[in-house]
Amino acid sequence: MRKLSRREFIKVCFFSALTAVMGMFSLSFFRRVKSPAIAKKGVGFEPAYLKLHKSGELRRRGEKLWNIMKSCQMCPRKCGAKRLAGEKGFCQASSQLEISSHHPHFGEEDPLVGRNGSGTIFFTNCGLRCVFCINWEISQGGQGQVRSIDDLADMMLELQTKGCHNINFGTPTHYVPHIILAVDKAAAKGLRLPLVYNTCGWERMEVLKLLDGIIDIYLPDFKYSSSDMAAKYSSDAYEYPEITKKSFLEMNRQVGAAIPAEDGLIYRGLMVRHLVMPNGVSGTKVVVEWIAANLPKNTYLNLMSQYRPYYKARNYPQIARSITAKEYREAIRWAKQAGLTNVHLQATPLI
Repeated sequence: MRKLSRREFIKVCFFSALTAVMGMFSLSFFRRVKSPAIAKKGVGFEPAYLKLHKSGELRRRGEKLWNIMKSCQMCPRKCGAKRLAGEKGFCQASSQLEISSHHPHFGEEDPLVGRNGSGTIFFTNCGLRCVFCINWEISQGGQGQVRSIDDLADMMLELQTKGCHNINFGTPTHYVPHIILAVDKAAAKGLRLPLVYNTCGWERMEVLKLLDGIIDIYLPDFKYSSSDMAAKYSSDAYEYPEITKKSFLEMNRQVGAAIPAEDGLIYRGLMVRHLVMPNGVSGTKVVVEWIAANLPKNTYLNLMSQYRPYYKARNYPQIARSITAKEYREAIRWAKQAGLTNVHLQATPLI
């Protein structure tokens, strides 16, 4: 084993100490701000989509969504690609379903992971196309395989058999029609898990309204408060902040605040993610203030510190480094000052 230099040894010790301190600080802050309300549900939970499946409405909505791909208007880009005729949209998806992987995932939020993991299905391609994407091989590199709707239904049932606590659709927007039709098939075969819509937050209102009564848990990102930053780092998505705000209001209308059940798991509600980025690129202060002013104060917020300059990020000086401990402390302070009461923090080594 190579002997560490004095500078390397000091650096390792500093990171270890900082991680421990951040861990204690995060836990302390969480105890002060988390909501005291605990939902008395979990046992005997029935997902929202079962009622729509039994009435035939679930399949009808899937078919309506499918027709949107004729001249694609599935996401806010509304690129008009004739996906049913084989054309690919801005997201690089045609009407062929492409999936990267499916497995119990233990890296999601604790109330989704539980003991047996969140049953995550990662979809290939993406309509936002961020230059710093950690999963760029999947979202922009096309990593994945063509699968059928029946295959997708079987994946859900397999994850349920493995004991997963939910079905978690990762980057689902461009494949919503396939997902809804697959859920209908899986429900007929015994699927009973809550559905998690794990999205970048940038959704068309018309599509979201068709998901009402289907999705149990919304898990969106709130990436930017600035239109200029969204346009620069997410492929000219200039309207991202305003569209995302409207999406959050609709998601909250549908499912309300996410509150853990007595078993510690979340079965229904809105769970927001915000990635703190270097040099204020993500506009954290404005984001948390907007959430506090427009959503319930006990809205679940995962304030994430794990930004790293992946993919093309090193080509952009503002985001070519990790965030600092000071930047993360500021984000925590802003969330506290805004009056948010259900903020979840991370203790990762920071520079």
